[in-house]
Amino acid sequence: MKYIVFCDFDGTITAVETFSGMLKEIAPELAAEILPQLYAKQLTLREGVRQILESIPSSLYNNIIEYVASKPIREGLPELLDFLDSKNIPLVIISGGIYDMIETVLKREHLLNRIEDIIALKIKTNQPYLQVNSDYEGDTELTDKVKVMAQFTADKTIAIGDSVTDINMALKADVVFARDKLIDYLKAENKPYIPWENFHDILNNLQLIINY
Repeated sequence: MKYIVFCDFDGTITAVETFSGMLKEIAPELAAEILPQLYAKQLTLREGVRQILESIPSSLYNNIIEYVASKPIREGLPELLDFLDSKNIPLVIISGGIYDMIETVLKREHLLNRIEDIIALKIKTNQPYLQVNSDYEGDTELTDKVKVMAQFTADKTIAIGDSVTDINMALKADVVFARDKLIDYLKAENKPYIPWENFHDILNNLQLIINY
């Protein structure tokens, strides 16, 4: 493959921060304590996210899925996928969030079968509290996005993200589309990026890059 697109989900594909929003609603006290430490990079994602998720009773798992069921996606994703399909460019979702949340939204939007792969956290609910399982756990992330990227071969990698969970993916990628908190992190790392607000912005830029 000449190109491949790696895309975050929460706050990137969704128009709001679905994962952190869910944590604030389902586990408000622990989320209020831990999320600021994650954003300040005072605590690793691996430690912080696991600590919050595994504090949640398994009986509340349906509430987690219901939380995301009505959350909107960011404008322009179907059109971006149309363009990528026309160029035989796969889009892989890599998320530090929950697989079932992602699947729920994509099924609702009839986009699930247009995604090459989804790498995210799998949750076990057969114990009193949620148990987190990740096939790509890293030293600092529950989903090591760079480790996932290495499973795919392409001449050029394109990353799309918005927050602290996307820093390592963005630093590794050849082309980065960044918004929100990710912009500040990349500025601090002197990593070039293209700002975006919706997927139409990304589509317009990719048409120039890929058709060049």
